[in-house]
Amino acid sequence: MKVGELIEATCARFESADLFYGHGTDNAWDEAVALVWGVIGYTDDESVFDLEVNDSAAHSIGLLVERRIAERLPLPYLLGECFFAGYPFIVRPGVIIPRSPIAELIRNQFAPWIRRPPARVLDLCCGGGCIGIATALEFPEAEVVLVDIDEAALDLARENVAMHRLEQRVQVVRSDLYTDVNGQFDLILTNPPYVDAADLRSMPAEYRHEPVLALDGGADGLVIVSRIIEGATRHLNPGGVLIGEVGGSASALSRLFPRTAFVWVELEWGGEGVFVLDALQ
Repeated sequence: MKVGELIEATCARFESADLFYGHGTDNAWDEAVALVWGVIGYTDDESVFDLEVNDSAAHSIGLLVERRIAERLPLPYLLGECFFAGYPFIVRPGVIIPRSPIAELIRNQFAPWIRRPPARVLDLCCGGGCIGIATALEFPEAEVVLVDIDEAALDLARENVAMHRLEQRVQVVRSDLYTDVNGQFDLILTNPPYVDAADLRSMPAEYRHEPVLALDGGADGLVIVSRIIEGATRHLNPGGVLIGEVGGSASALSRLFPRTAFVWVELEWGGEGVFVLDALQ
């Protein structure tokens, strides 16, 4: 079977299975492309559609298709990797899958929200480290601190730091937010747990494979977010910036901090609920 034919067959299986997408794709075709190319190692290039797929690769793809449908496992867990902000990352069950729209800001080097390359960057609730590591790759002079409270996430973050050979500039720290974090930063980034209780109960099966710790933001979704905002003042340099994602909890956050002038980013790549606050705010 040719690559294009295998993608079409996989797409048809996905469309008939009523899957939920949201871990890097938003439709059956893109999911099928990502699965097939993830196995055979090709990049996003339609010129490979007429190439033949060997029996071994076709068999592997078939097994993954069955698992994706039967177990509702997110594709990155099946492949063991994903791309975030254009960079590859190791993915493992037990740690949240990278998909934050903050990736768009990273690729734009946070313009116009920061005026100069940051010297020190803090990634709070880092998970596997994708936001902080991608930022370190975009700013080759920056020192980055990755923080999480979950050891499984920190272990994976260390692997991703090593994969990108950033051990000299990226530090991995276990901390309950700012508790064991030293010094001040030019840029604080965070994709914290922000799913409220009602949404958590109604999440599709695919999301239930991810750790609740990385999703559960409490009754209103803002238990962790509010602590991050309140503590940022002590850890931002003058002129520093806090950028965070709260998704569908954006309106609730504005109500919780009615005197805070949140700047809500207009996202071209999709997603919602990314805010910017400077140190003065």
